[in-house]
Amino acid sequence: MSGGLRLTVERLASGGEGVARAPDGRVVFVPATVPGDVVDVRVVEEHKRFARAALERVVEPGPERVAPACALVGTCGGCTWQHLEYTAQCRAKAERVRETFARVAGLEVPEPVGCTPSPVPLGYRSRARVGFRDGVVGFRRAGSHRLCAADRCPVLVPALEEALRGLATAPPSGDGELTLAAGDDGTVCITGDGRPGNAITIDAAGHTVEVSPGVFFQANAPLRSGLATAVHEAAGTGARALELFAGSGFFTLGLAARFERVLVVEAQGRATRDLACNLAQNGLRNVEVVTGVAERQLAGPRLAGYAPDVVVLDPPRKGLGRVSVERLASFAAPRIVYVSCDPATHARDVSRLAVAGGYALRHLQAFDLFPQTPHVEAIAVLERGRA
Repeated sequence: MSGGLRLTVERLASGGEGVARAPDGRVVFVPATVPGDVVDVRVVEEHKRFARAALERVVEPGPERVAPACALVGTCGGCTWQHLEYTAQCRAKAERVRETFARVAGLEVPEPVGCTPSPVPLGYRSRARVGFRDGVVGFRRAGSHRLCAADRCPVLVPALEEALRGLATAPPSGDGELTLAAGDDGTVCITGDGRPGNAITIDAAGHTVEVSPGVFFQANAPLRSGLATAVHEAAGTGARALELFAGSGFFTLGLAARFERVLVVEAQGRATRDLACNLAQNGLRNVEVVTGVAERQLAGPRLAGYAPDVVVLDPPRKGLGRVSVERLASFAAPRIVYVSCDPATHARDVSRLAVAGGYALRHLQAFDLFPQTPHVEAIAVLERGRA
């Protein structure tokens, strides 16, 4: 199957590439394509059951192909879906979440999976990493550590795009990387290259959250309060809540307003200091903070005997280990609200919770925190002993 081919793209793969069929029946993955595209491609990698190809030319565009908003699309390694119409992006992400849970978890999804769109598909991102080298400031090239120069980026919030423009005008010396973050009031924090940075503040469904440099926070400024509200509503109300991977309190503050007592676990020292400050500033005194790795604390004395009405967790992309899932299931919480940015590990852990704790998937919803990319956030709501 070497050489050039003319193919018709049928659908999108979970990684965002277009999927077509070669004349010999093998699946061919083609980046930067959309369903319905007729394309000329060059095969660059062959395997027994599939191949990968480089796009040479779009012969006939599919109905969902649009002109990208950025001139660096195809060169820069980010925003690999700018050529795909936005509502089609959301549909594809909802289907990816549904299909992954059905395939990986083997669970029946109880209802159609929706995808809550970002209020704006551009100008939404309030955190970014920018490289600099030999007087050039920009982003990593696709599949490379080299930089492509950039003095604008249409997915950044205006304050960050202005900061990028300033860095490109007066580049740092040497070779390195900077992290840019913006608060809801337009305050910009730049860290790296010896810069200590400064705290920023964001809104979390009506609560003010202060975030120190280096502490994680959700980057989609217009949608993050919607995500927090959805988590709070899914958690409900009650006597006790347990939150794992609490960070600086993005979900915690709303949980504290809904439950009589909240026990939270967070490993990063800077995040727990932020969390304590945010609880005090919001006048919340019913939260106990445990500093430590969640996987260890689940088996530790501080959580022993705690009987939560709900567990809320938003772990890193790798999810939970098998032992941690079993320990979490042993708490026998009536409800678990699990937030994740990786459908595969999300579905794996939900499947394990179903086996270890008798949980059933009650609700599954995608959130498009990452427009113009194939990445997606999702909330899974589990209930114990419910068919």
